[in-house]
Amino acid sequence: MNEKIIDSHCHLDMPAFDKDRQQVLENARAAGVMGFVVPGTTQKSWKKILRLSEQEKDVYPALGLHPYFCAEHSVGEVDQLRTLAASAKPIAIGEIGLDFFRPDLDEQRQLELLELQLKVARDLELPVILHTRKAHDQVLQLLKQYQPKGGISHAFNGGWQQAKHYIDLGFCLGFGGMLTYERSHRLHKLARQIPLENIVLETDAPDMPGAAHRYQRNSPEYLPEVLEALAQLRPESKSKIARQTSLNTIRIFGDALKSLVSTHD
Repeated sequence: MNEKIIDSHCHLDMPAFDKDRQQVLENARAAGVMGFVVPGTTQKSWKKILRLSEQEKDVYPALGLHPYFCAEHSVGEVDQLRTLAASAKPIAIGEIGLDFFRPDLDEQRQLELLELQLKVARDLELPVILHTRKAHDQVLQLLKQYQPKGGISHAFNGGWQQAKHYIDLGFCLGFGGMLTYERSHRLHKLARQIPLENIVLETDAPDMPGAAHRYQRNSPEYLPEVLEALAQLRPESKSKIARQTSLNTIRIFGDALKSLVSTHD
């Protein structure tokens, strides 16, 4: 019997899944994935994500403007985000954040959009799903300033001290396919150090495939491989890790996912 787990971050709305989305969902469910959190990336993605969550009861929508596309986003779209989130009631504002790794992305533009979206999350009392590269200190500073209702630092790649700051602010840290690579020594060390109560599992599908699927489309059905990699690194049993990471995801996102508790039991 497969352990029941939640994919806390996958982009099932992406065109990469347009031809076989239903089959991907069925395969993932058969593998033990009982819930799928789908974050928004652009204003154009929001309706598709909401429609998918209406059709599939185990798909949970988040809405946000991803820093990758900051040149396309407008302040007016943040106003649309506020209005839509107030009525559609997504489980989080995301995927939002800062990406200072890519030199082609305007840092000031990213900062402006992140601050505005953190205000939306705070005002609507929603957690946030963060994308952060080479900018953890800046993101942490803004989190302390705006104090949203916790969230997830997705695909966490910071240091131990930064991890502790996120935890102090009520955040969980997401681990995905990169954990399955033998050479991810720094990530492996972090996965051992961080308390199990602050870890969630994710795929980031269709991106960031694990070692067994290098150069292929990533999929939520591969989430058990992340669980297996984490179980190899930690003292807890695989079933305990599955249960706790699922409970962590439910704790972060609140009432919308509470039905999964009974599913898990």
